[in-house]
Amino acid sequence: MTSAVDPPSGEFLELLTEGERADLLRRGGRRQWDRDEVVCTEGERTDWVLLVLSGWVKVASDTARGGEVLLAVRGPGALIGELAAIDRQPRSATVTAIDRLTGLVVPVAEFTGYLQANGRVGFLLMRLLTGRLRDADRKRIEFGAHSTTVRVAIRLVELAVRFGQRTPDGVLVTVPLSQDELAGWTGASREAVSKALGVLRGYGWITTGRRQIIVHDLEALRLLTD
Repeated sequence: MTSAVDPPSGEFLELLTEGERADLLRRGGRRQWDRDEVVCTEGERTDWVLLVLSGWVKVASDTARGGEVLLAVRGPGALIGELAAIDRQPRSATVTAIDRLTGLVVPVAEFTGYLQANGRVGFLLMRLLTGRLRDADRKRIEFGAHSTTVRVAIRLVELAVRFGQRTPDGVLVTVPLSQDELAGWTGASREAVSKALGVLRGYGWITTGRRQIIVHDLEALRLLTD
């Protein structure tokens, strides 16, 4: 049997009371997406928010040169599209299913009504948005202050803590990211990320496979990122 590495990461759904959760779930309808299917596209206008029930998504933005910058990975319990729902502006990023995805689609009118009816939830949402802003600032600093190997180690620690499961071989990262996606998340080329993973494998800290990573020494990765 596997178990979580650390306590829950504090995704939106996990922070709600039973009553708040039930109220939200009744306001939307379930929908599924296949792996690599686009949930919403940067620049488009849509009138719903998404609550991830199972599976994972990547949140990314296209560069002027046609590349992709991966901004975040979200899993079960995460809220997607709340910014566009609040300010009624176009989508700021493209959201794509990393694997089979099930979500609750909540119309904007229902979502805003939900926030008005549950004042505590509005405060929780503000805290989550503040945390995401701080995380974005931290990543910008990482890009200029750390080598690719350290940046990759930082992302692996994050994945292991948020989405890792303990197995007899170590911590299995359950998010099926490709090396291209990991490269987009670390702000490096695929070749540089491949080399960094090779360095970490050489230390015996990780094992990699196709869309799979096992962390054998999480503390060593953490020390490298300090």
